[in-house]
Amino acid sequence: MSSTTRSVYISSPEGDTGKSTIALGVVDLLSRQVQKVGVFRPITRNGANNPEEDAKGRDYVLELLLAHDGVDLPYEQCVGVTYADVHADPEEALATIINRYSEMAEQCDAVVIVGSDYTDVATPTELAFNARIAANLGAPVLLVLAGDDRTAAGIHQLAEVSKAELENHHARILGTIINRCQPGNADSIKELFTDPATPVWTVPTEPFLTAPTVGQLMKAVGGHLVTGEEELLGREVLDVLVGAMTFENLLEKLIDGAVVITPGDRTDVLLGLLVAQTAKSFPSLAGIILNGGVYPPDQVARLLDDINPSVPIIQTELGTFRSASAAANVRGRLTVDSQRKVDTALALFEQNIDGAALLEALRVQRPDVVTPLMFENELLSRARADRKHIVLPEGNDDRILRAASTLLQRQVADLTILGDETSVRARATELGLDISAARVLDTKSGELFEEFAAKYAEMRAHKGVTVERAREIVASVSYFGTMMVQLGYADGMVSGAAHTTAHTIRPAFEIIKTVPDTSVVSSVFMMCLEDRVLVYGDCAVNPDPTAEQLADIAVSSADTARQFGVDPRVAMLSYSTGDSGKGADVDKVREATEIARTRRPDLEIEGPIQYDAAVDASVAASKLPDSAVAGRATVFVFPDLNTGNNTYKAVQRSAGAVAVGPILQGLRKPVNDLSRGALVQDIVNTVAITAIQAQALSAAQAADAAGANATNAG
Repeated sequence: MSSTTRSVYISSPEGDTGKSTIALGVVDLLSRQVQKVGVFRPITRNGANNPEEDAKGRDYVLELLLAHDGVDLPYEQCVGVTYADVHADPEEALATIINRYSEMAEQCDAVVIVGSDYTDVATPTELAFNARIAANLGAPVLLVLAGDDRTAAGIHQLAEVSKAELENHHARILGTIINRCQPGNADSIKELFTDPATPVWTVPTEPFLTAPTVGQLMKAVGGHLVTGEEELLGREVLDVLVGAMTFENLLEKLIDGAVVITPGDRTDVLLGLLVAQTAKSFPSLAGIILNGGVYPPDQVARLLDDINPSVPIIQTELGTFRSASAAANVRGRLTVDSQRKVDTALALFEQNIDGAALLEALRVQRPDVVTPLMFENELLSRARADRKHIVLPEGNDDRILRAASTLLQRQVADLTILGDETSVRARATELGLDISAARVLDTKSGELFEEFAAKYAEMRAHKGVTVERAREIVASVSYFGTMMVQLGYADGMVSGAAHTTAHTIRPAFEIIKTVPDTSVVSSVFMMCLEDRVLVYGDCAVNPDPTAEQLADIAVSSADTARQFGVDPRVAMLSYSTGDSGKGADVDKVREATEIARTRRPDLEIEGPIQYDAAVDASVAASKLPDSAVAGRATVFVFPDLNTGNNTYKAVQRSAGAVAVGPILQGLRKPVNDLSRGALVQDIVNTVAITAIQAQALSAAQAADAAGANATNAG
């Protein structure tokens, strides 16, 4: 294996310790630091109906880790041997594990190794065998213990016994994580661990991570979906109730996320539950299971068809007792299919594990290259460091709600979501999302509505706008959100998932306006290539900028690049390089270059220049040998929207680049537009970008205030 590959072995002395949560956190942490992270399972259990495998017969923990964006390896390359192999010949199994690991690790900068799960017959020798594997792979052990149902003394005793077993087999202990700690136990646990050479971290218990999904319950009872949204089968179940009592008594026991099991002929219970599901003041059910192989009679069935409920209604042949027993025995797990569980697990890790200390112990150093995932993670980390308040106007879009859940769970930003509060929160709950920390505002009512109408009428009085007309205008979600930013109720706005670019940015032109000395609002894309980040502008806003506007775009793009950690070397692109070309188009670029250089002599700007001369050192050497930009440009300014938009899409598709943006620039306060085809991760990234822009604005305002105070004091 490569001598530079860093690895960590995550192991436990018993099963069901939540190693997958810790492993996911470590993979995420490493993916922010290195180009390629590997994952490896030395021992897996293959067999029919194995609860530790997914529908494909694959280890679900390994599938979870392989799905992380920082890992790009085939499943088959990341497994060692089976339990059967270990039982048959432990020494041969160990040799096979070492060989398979070595082949995989050669391709990686860091590897997370996840030890066995005690899904086989547990024996005292299983931890010892894990220790032998870790020692032979040269991987320090991160020991994970379960803290639930144990006293602090019991946890400490288990840790000491486990450490002794690991050290007896020459494994090195990196640290200990006490997972699933009960509230209030963390301090008493840490007091018992006094060895400064072995750090100890505690992670609180989170019942949501072990909640099963509606789909898992359906499988457990051998049922099938008869009506309701199939997408909602992925919602987590927080309680299971048997609806054999009168409906009035059942109603008192309902909670959000509950599944009710009731005989298929209890139409009174079924219809009552569906009525309660539509009521604003009652909990939102995760599902209804009709047992006994009975379905409501035709008239009721037709009524159900007309109601067309979104809540999944499942039918099973099992009776009440067997249905309830089967459902009660289902244990949820952390899988790639549940984004909320993944977000919850990552948030638990980030908030309770000292990532910097762990990286230092592993001696992981960040390379000079910047991968797309490293760039995206850096965005989230920077946004999280100084949380800003972002408004999301499109609360009726499921993608916005999913992104909001992730942003709040990962503590990236504080959020206001626009829309009818009852409808927005009900839909989020129905999707199994947690947006309880978000503020939800209706644009057509409340104190802010009247304040915004009066302020907008005042701003646009010169255009003849009355308060009555202003009320109509600010009721629009884009105008309402923009007014929030302008008047300081939010630090930035992200919109466009369900609206056009014009709908998003026109209010910003009217209300927020451009920064001084900038004539135009423009945009850039952060083009994340395999090993670096480039900046492309303008690819989304201005169809045919003038020379003056092109100069503004160049300066704004350079400042945006620097804001996001890219050292700006600006290439003003054209179809010719230097003085070789003639014509109106190239003359425009030449003039824009001179204007930009005059305005910002501190920037390295070259133009006109062709794309190949801007990026290729050998071409640059022949065409512009004395240029500081040619061959090493990082900011590319296109002469028109047609060229810019087509080029960014061509690079995105042909080079596999991740395009982050468009990022709007030139406005006095941050507003950003989304593509109507935006994915949830695109929305998350754009909110993080907007928050970072808001941070920069706050820092600039603080610096100006400090300068003014110093002047007054002098």
